[in-house]
Amino acid sequence: MDLSRPRCRRWRELVLLASLLACGIRHASGRISITQILGIRGLRSVLVLQNVTQDAQEYSWHRGANDTAENMIVSYKPPSHTWQHGPMFSGRENVTKAGDLVINTSTLNDTGNYTVRVDFGNGTETATGYLNVQELEKRPDIWANTSTAVEYMGSVAAHCSTNATVIKWYVDYAQVSSNDRMTISPDLKTLVIYKVGRYDRTLQCETASIPDFPQRSDPLSLTVAYGPDKVQLSTSHIILNGVLAARIGSQVRMSCPATSQPNPKYHWMHNGTRLSVSEATVILPSLSWEQMGRYRCIVENPVTQIVMYQEFQIRVHTAGEAQYCCEQRLQHLRSQSGVAHRDNSPRRRLPLRNPDLRLGQPFLH
Repeated sequence: MDLSRPRCRRWRELVLLASLLACGIRHASGRISITQILGIRGLRSVLVLQNVTQDAQEYSWHRGANDTAENMIVSYKPPSHTWQHGPMFSGRENVTKAGDLVINTSTLNDTGNYTVRVDFGNGTETATGYLNVQELEKRPDIWANTSTAVEYMGSVAAHCSTNATVIKWYVDYAQVSSNDRMTISPDLKTLVIYKVGRYDRTLQCETASIPDFPQRSDPLSLTVAYGPDKVQLSTSHIILNGVLAARIGSQVRMSCPATSQPNPKYHWMHNGTRLSVSEATVILPSLSWEQMGRYRCIVENPVTQIVMYQEFQIRVHTAGEAQYCCEQRLQHLRSQSGVAHRDNSPRRRLPLRNPDLRLGQPFLH
């Protein structure tokens, strides 16, 4: 189409107008800007430059809303990779290769407007942004009405000393909320645990007056008394139906460990007489006739006042007991291996596969 002809004049005007509009749109979309940021006193602040093309010849940063030489901080020329300091340079500022202004160890006096001028060689653009440097609130303090409690019987109330309005609570380093065992006050400053458990070992509160900069208190430790939960009897010989069968002169080891906080107290009784042993384990180096009889291991938590015990008898190991023990063990092994064993005769005895084991001889475990 020949646009120089009169009948095409209107088309030429439309094409020219479209070209101008397209140019204006590119110019508007390429306009530089500064990201508004929040700085923290003592930390590094960065004013990020947006919409900058790679053909920039110089970035010049100024303090205030104007780009005069008197308030220049620092400038950077990418072609020569050189920097130049201005009257407002404090020694903490720098310009990155992307044109961003970095202020190290920000102070409250750094709050204010900052203006950047970008020289593209065939023209310049300016933009102004605001930096707000705030004081980071110190870590909150936490205290409680007690530091000790008995599991499921004691309660604890903790208070977070802060002026913040956004507060989170952590129990054993996990964030918690109000439930059937604990409650957080409406102002979020108090946490009450009604039934303290053994895993409520630490309490903390956290504030977030400045987004992305939470401040958490030091852990407040709780000492929770619990147990004993269960007394587990462990012996060097097998106990069947509450009877430990052993040979005279053999060594017998008896132990009854238990889980408890604080560590429990142990007492041992022999035929109703208290022994002088105060440990969880008793060792009889050479079993005598006088040491036969009933033994009781007593486990006591003096704080929770919970007392538990295990009881058994020590008797001389006879041949019949050896045969019975062998049958019980063999039956147990067969049940573990999945082989069914059916004994239709109540007095039937299993054959002994150990040639060294004969009736009338003691059986050692």
